[in-house]
Amino acid sequence: MDRIFLDANVLFSAAYRPNAGLARLWQLDKVELVTSDYAAQEAMFNLTEKDQRVRLTKLLEKVRIITAVAPLPPGVQLPDKDQPILQAALQAQATHLLTGDKEHFGPYFGRNLGGVLVLPPAEYFERRGKAKRP
Repeated sequence: MDRIFLDANVLFSAAYRPNAGLARLWQLDKVELVTSDYAAQEAMFNLTEKDQRVRLTKLLEKVRIITAVAPLPPGVQLPDKDQPILQAALQAQATHLLTGDKEHFGPYFGRNLGGVLVLPPAEYFERRGKAKRP
């Protein structure tokens, strides 16, 4: 089973409009969705419309929210605002960290950091699709 940690930008994108493509994450079998209070608050803050906030609240009902954080793995360089994302993913023992943050997490895309594979959502869907093929 995949334990997928969702960055704030993934939560934001899933709630931004009805039938957002990233909302497919909530329909996947054999996954546990996880995020942090920090990421959930950031996504909520950045959503400007009431209906978007309502969608996010409903999505978060099916997500385990982590409050504690683990230390960063050695050699990982992230801005202060992004460190809690990886730290919470580590604390959650996530198998994957999904983020659209190419600027800060991009250098780590496709890499395993302390047991967490960092991927953009599209690549996660692509890999998952390939894994299910005979």
